[in-house]
Formats: sequence, structure tokens, C-alpha cells
Amino acid sequence: MACAVLGVLSHRKVRAEWRLLRPHWLLILLMGGLGYTAFNSLFYAAGAYTSAVNLALFQGAIPVLVIVLNYAVLRAPVTWGQGLGVVVTLLGAALAATRGDVAVLRDLAFNRGDVLIFCACLLYAGYTVALPYRPNVSGLTFFTAMGGAAFVTSLPPLAVEWSLGRTIWPGPEGWALLLFVALGPSLAAQLCFMRGVELIGPNRAGLFVNLVPIFGAGLAVLLVGEPFGRTEALALALVLGGIVCAERLGRKPAGAADEAATRRRGRAGR
Repeated sequence: MACAVLGVLSHRKVRAEWRLLRPHWLLILLMGGLGYTAFNSLFYAAGAYTSAVNLALFQGAIPVLVIVLNYAVLRAPVTWGQGLGVVVTLLGAALAATRGDVAVLRDLAFNRGDVLIFCACLLYAGYTVALPYRPNVSGLTFFTAMGGAAFVTSLPPLAVEWSLGRTIWPGPEGWALLLFVALGPSLAAQLCFMRGVELIGPNRAGLFVNLVPIFGAGLAVLLVGEPFGRTEALALALVLGGIVCAERLGRKPAGAADEAATRRRGRAGR
């Protein structure tokens, strides 16, 4: 569904920039195949073996992995403000995931689902670090190319699932859910995230991933009628506070250089 929409929106741009795009086919294949197909496949597979709390907690580690990979591969320095922001947002994400029940953390049991989700988070962190180094084409063209790579690389796991008899044909509610996932998380959110990384760099952009459990808790309040209490308010304050710490205290010296480089990349991409 996402590829169909992208095909309508960007086919002229893709044709115009194909000459610039083609030499980078391996990067596109890796980023689309690992950052989209493998990440989502592992994430959904992990949900069959581990708890929602574990999923949220491991996903909260993505900002940490982004900073570690950015330093290990590119030697990008980390300021104390960024480090503080990561710790505070991670605490907020953990609080939101456990709803303030410390016993949940004490009683956690880890299994192969947790290994799958950790691998998924590692792949998405690598995708985030690689985003600023995309070819000199428009963001929509590059995203369309990665979407095509994700579509192609999703066919083998789909074939395996089909052969194992685990394919479920959606009903009316399932089609509505698929439409939301295709147009929301798979299309609009990824375009916004990609643009955000261009503007502020991987380290700072990665912190915003920890808003996911906060938004999840907020939607549970709005749509399911779950209560919003002091625990949820504290979790929201911690995540937002950590982001503010990283934004206000973490820009120099590392943030300034990182931001300048990514802004140049963003202007070139437009």
C-alpha cells in the first residue's frame, strides 16, 4: 500500500533522478531491506514470544544504540547533555511501559523474543546512523527507492510464512488496520523521521523514539478509556525533559558540528 502511494506521488521525481540514484543501489537495498523489512519482521515475530513491556523497554534502547553506533563507526562525539537526555528519556519510557510497577521489572523473564527485538532495534539504529549519508537526491525519491527495496525483500519472508500456513487473511477491521499502518507508520512517520534526521542528526533524532510508549499510553487513555494518573504524567515529563536536556545542553560541541553537516546534507537532498 505504501509503495502504491509513493509510486503515484514520486514517479516523475524518481525518473528524473534515476541517474543519481542507480550507483547507490546496494546502500538502498541494505537500508530498505534491513531498516524496514528486517526490523518490522523481527519486531512482529518478537511479539509472539515476549511481553508488551519487554517490547517497549527494548525499543527504548534505540537512542542508546544510535549514539553507540554513531561513535563506534563514525567517531561522532557525545556531549554530557546528550548522555543525560538518553538516560532521562529511557527512564520515562520504562516508567510508561511498566506503569510504575517496579515488580514488573523485578519479575522480567527474557526469552528468544527479546533477542529478536534487540536485533530489530540494532538494525533500526544502524538505519538511523546511515540516513545522513544518502545519495544527493530528494528525500521523496530516496524513500521511494527504499520502499521498493523493502517490498522486494519482504517477499521471501512472506513466502515462508505462507508455506508454514501462518498467513491470516484480514477482515474489514484488519484492512482498516493495514491502511492505517501503511499510510501512518510506514509512510508519513518514516518520511518525517528521515527529514528529522537530516535536520538535527541521528543522535538527537534518535531520542524521539522514546515518545512511542508515551504516545501509546496517551492513545490508550483517549481510545480505550484507561486512566491517566501521576505515573503517566511523570513518564511524559521524564521523556520530554530528557529531550529538552539533549536539545538545550547537547548541541555543542558535538551537536553543532553534527547539525551543520546534516543541514548541508538536507539542503543538498532538497
